[in-house]
Amino acid sequence: MDDVLKDAKQRMDKSYESFESHIATVRTGRANPAVLDRVSVDYYGASMPLNQIASISSPDPRTLVITPFDKSAIGEIERAIRESDLGFNPNDQGDAVFITVPPLNDERRRELVKTVKAMGEEAKVAVRNIRRDANHELTALQKDHEITEDDLRRGEADVQKMTDDVAAHIDERIKRKEAEILEV
Repeated sequence: MDDVLKDAKQRMDKSYESFESHIATVRTGRANPAVLDRVSVDYYGASMPLNQIASISSPDPRTLVITPFDKSAIGEIERAIRESDLGFNPNDQGDAVFITVPPLNDERRRELVKTVKAMGEEAKVAVRNIRRDANHELTALQKDHEITEDDLRRGEADVQKMTDDVAAHIDERIKRKEAEILEV
């Protein structure tokens, strides 16, 4: 029973970490290097994540600076950023690419909040699926007479508590991200 609970906890934690990394890529009004995590650059015939071929920094709240490790990749980096759905207009400054992050309009802010809420709901569905799997495993253990009915009830209660805790963390993160997006 302990193995089932430990496995469920690890899987729920991984789901939350995945949600956290996805939500970090959603753009807010501030310049955040994580928004470029989804951008892939065609680099010598291979599609590479931008953060693997360049360093990305944010010297001020409205600017991102992308410094490629190989200066010949600047043109491809610019093209990849323009073609992404981020709405950025990169600016080649010789040895680096600068992006001035435009302020979000009200409609775009609402759209981003909806996106964040949808990501949160997907994460909660994943956590509920993990709960279902763990409960099935516990029921199978009880049917095989490896645990008692009381152990089954206790295990199901523990799994439900883990599920509720992770869902609460997801809701809290959604609220924080929503506040960041709506902040002018």
